[in-house]
Amino acid sequence: MAEQGLQVRLVFDADDQAWIRREGIVVPRFWHGHGAMPVVGDVVRFGGRQFVIRVRVWEHDGQAPVLRLLVGDARAPSDTSFGNL
Repeated sequence: MAEQGLQVRLVFDADDQAWIRREGIVVPRFWHGHGAMPVVGDVVRFGGRQFVIRVRVWEHDGQAPVLRLLVGDARAPSDTSFGNL
């Protein structure tokens, strides 16, 4: 089960941050209330694009643990390969 008070934050590159702001997209809280934690290689989709989690960074903000997820550049679902699944 997810630890109480844990914050999971997606971290985007500058181009994707600009796209999110420009389009007024609200990034979903994918793991809020979830029992399973995100892992490297997970894919999140929103706003017609998808992002692969590349790196997990654990931090503590002085009050609670924070899991920052650094994601790769946005890709449209139509140009993405999932490899040999």
